[in-house]
Amino acid sequence: MSAYFTCHQSELSSHRHLSNCFPPTVFCRMAEAPMSCDCFVSLPPGSRDDHVIFGKNADRPRDEVQEVVHYPAASHPPGSTLECTYIQIPQIEQTHAVVLSKPAWMWGAEMGANDQGVCIGNEAVWTREPITPGEALLGMDLVRLGLERGDSAWAALKVITGLLEQHGQGGQCREDPEPFSYHNTFLLVDRNEAWVLETAGRLWVAQKVTDGVKNISNQLTISTEISAEHSELRSAAQAQGWWDGEGEFNFSQVFYPERPPARMELAKQRYKGGTELLQEHDGSVTAEVMMSILRDKLSGICMDSGGFCTTGSMVSILPRDNSLPCIHFFTATPDPSRSIFKPFIFSNCSTPVLRVVSPEFGPDDPVRRQPRFQSQVDRRHDLYKAHEVALHTMETNPGKGDAVYKILRDLESQCLSEISAMLSGEIPGDELGDLFFDCVDTEIKFYQ
Repeated sequence: MSAYFTCHQSELSSHRHLSNCFPPTVFCRMAEAPMSCDCFVSLPPGSRDDHVIFGKNADRPRDEVQEVVHYPAASHPPGSTLECTYIQIPQIEQTHAVVLSKPAWMWGAEMGANDQGVCIGNEAVWTREPITPGEALLGMDLVRLGLERGDSAWAALKVITGLLEQHGQGGQCREDPEPFSYHNTFLLVDRNEAWVLETAGRLWVAQKVTDGVKNISNQLTISTEISAEHSELRSAAQAQGWWDGEGEFNFSQVFYPERPPARMELAKQRYKGGTELLQEHDGSVTAEVMMSILRDKLSGICMDSGGFCTTGSMVSILPRDNSLPCIHFFTATPDPSRSIFKPFIFSNCSTPVLRVVSPEFGPDDPVRRQPRFQSQVDRRHDLYKAHEVALHTMETNPGKGDAVYKILRDLESQCLSEISAMLSGEIPGDELGDLFFDCVDTEIKFYQ
């Protein structure tokens, strides 16, 4: 356990209840905020240090629980199958260790990382290609599959596009019987480069990013700067009469829907706001800066609107130096402006963090029983429950908790300082494998 957590145990007794630990200004909701997610990446020289910085907010139905789960690397028997959220596909013989921030009801993930230094996040998108009815792979399934099977951003992209072409994408995207499906865009990042992958049914297009800053939202952002594409992308567009085959092929123009859903149009504000925030910090992006962007309410990136809110957040530091570990920060709780980021480092001997893992319901899970989604179960994990009680207290007594809020943010800042010192060689990283466990345990104690 780090010295920080030891020295703060005494403060737990004087702040046993996280009553009102946030100032009232954080509770205002942005009027008509668009419902979407946002992914960000900064590559040198956009980053202050020689690090790639990844970040994502997952904006989902507000009552949906997001868990953080670590799955170790594994070997699988030849010919075995893998059960994803809705369908089975062939399993490969070796999968990488992954850490995932995922809606607790599904197999796939909103965002995550593997032990090869790859991070992936996805966004909902709609195109002129219709949503195919029936069940297939969710975009969130493809995120997890890319991480389990790809040892670089490009390798993960090839995994996702191969599975997309073979199995398609589709199926209910929320834990509710009311239909809600979409296609996906992805941001795939490793220590050296990033890829933006945008899909339309089984078709896809990708753009390589090697330096500077980039963000994606619920938008088609790839125009003519295409680095890779489905072999039949242009011929399919011509066959549909969406492109005449003349001049430069502009994917976002050709595939943008004639009648886009309101959430896709509204998300333009957030995409623009995210771009402006990244550009404002271009050349000085750090993990702290990325966290501040994910907490930004004026832009709507930290979202709370109607039935949707930011249910989980992630920031990763991927050092260009392969001898240094990658560090992945997760909130495991809703609303990053009222949560703290806790660091996870892949380790062979780290303690399982079961207090951010949701309960399982086996074959009786309403997601598995046909017809699906006829009822709901309590998927809250221990940290979610503790944080939920604290949020209620904050909202009913908003004036008394500034001191505890400051301690929680100091906890996060001290973690960041220790990580920075470790990456610069000032302190050894031997004991940091359990840092995520220590942070979760300490945070729950603050809330009790």
